[in-house]
Amino acid sequence: MKNYLFRLLGLAMIAASLTLSAYPSLAAEGVPVDYKLAATFKLGGEGGWDYATLHHGVLYVTRTTHTMVINVFTERLIADIGGQVRSHGVAIVPDARRGFISDGGSGSVQIFDLKTQATLGKVAAAADADGIIYDRGSNRVLVMCGDAHRLVAFAPDVNPNGGTPAASVDLGGAPEFAVADENGKVFVNIADKDEVAVVDTKQMRVIARWPTGPGTRPTGISMDRGTHRLFIGCRNNKLVVMNAADGTIVANFPIGAFVDATAFRDGLAFASCGDGSLTIIREVSPDKFELAQVLKTELGARTMAVDPTGVMIYLPTADLTFPPGSTPAHPRPVPVPETFRILVVTQ
Repeated sequence: MKNYLFRLLGLAMIAASLTLSAYPSLAAEGVPVDYKLAATFKLGGEGGWDYATLHHGVLYVTRTTHTMVINVFTERLIADIGGQVRSHGVAIVPDARRGFISDGGSGSVQIFDLKTQATLGKVAAAADADGIIYDRGSNRVLVMCGDAHRLVAFAPDVNPNGGTPAASVDLGGAPEFAVADENGKVFVNIADKDEVAVVDTKQMRVIARWPTGPGTRPTGISMDRGTHRLFIGCRNNKLVVMNAADGTIVANFPIGAFVDATAFRDGLAFASCGDGSLTIIREVSPDKFELAQVLKTELGARTMAVDPTGVMIYLPTADLTFPPGSTPAHPRPVPVPETFRILVVTQ
C-alpha cells in the first residue's frame, strides 16, 4: 500500500457526488447495525499516513518519516518514533516485546521496544517494504515488498543490527497487504495481477494463485478464520468475498473509491475508503452476505484499525489540499499541516 494519500485519484472531484443513499442500510438478520461517527481527536503533526494498527488500546499510525503511538483511551500521544524514510505499516509481536515498522523508502524494517518505544535497530528487507503482518502460525514477521515482488520473512528475535531474513518468497507480482490463517497459509493481494497468492509458510513458497474475479487492483484483505472467508477490497469499487479453501468467489459488493483497508470482526466485514465512506457487510452464513450499512466518514479516511470486538473503529485522516495542476486523472492531494486526526466510529 504505497502512500496513496498523495496519489488518490480524483477524491475532490468525486467527494461531492458521493451519494450514500445509493447504499441504504438494510434490515439485516440479527442485531441491527447502526455505526456512527462518534468522536474525533486531533493530534496534528507532519506527513501523510498509511496503515493503522491497534494493540491493547494503543494505536500505531505511520506518518511517512515517523510513526505515532497513541493511547486511544486518553486520546493522547504516547510516543513518536522517528527515523523512517517512507513508513507504511506496523506489526506487533507481544511475546518478543517488539514492534516492526516497514519502511518502503529504505527497503528496511525498523524494530522498536514495545515498552519504551525506543528504536532497537533496522534490518534490510527489499525494495518498497510496504504491508507488514505478524503470522502467529509460522512465528514470523512478514513484509510485502511491492517493487521487489517479494514476501520477506523475519524471526521476531532477529538481530536488530545486521540480522538477515529467515526466508524470501518470489510472489510474481506487486504485493499489497496480506492476511494469515495462522495455520500455515498466508494470503497476499497481488495488485498488478488482480489475484491472491497463497503462500505455504512452512515451505515458504507460493502454492496457488486465485483471480479476484470482478475485483481489480486488490489492496486491503482480511479474513474470517472460522468460516475461511477472505474479504478483499479492490480499487474498482468492489469488496470481494473469497473462499480461502479454493479461491471461489462467494459474493461481491459495491464500495466507495480508494479502498485501502478491510477488517472482519464478529460477523461483520468493514471496508474503509478514501472517498469518505465505510461499507459494512454482514456474514449471515459462509455463503450468504448482505449489505448492512454505508457510513459517511471523511475525505481521506482510507485506512483503519478495528478493536477485537468490532465495536470501536479508528480511521486516520486530515484536511487535504489539491495544488495547481491536480486533475481527476492525476490529483496530488497534500495534507494540511497540523490537521491530522483520528475519527472514532462506534455503535
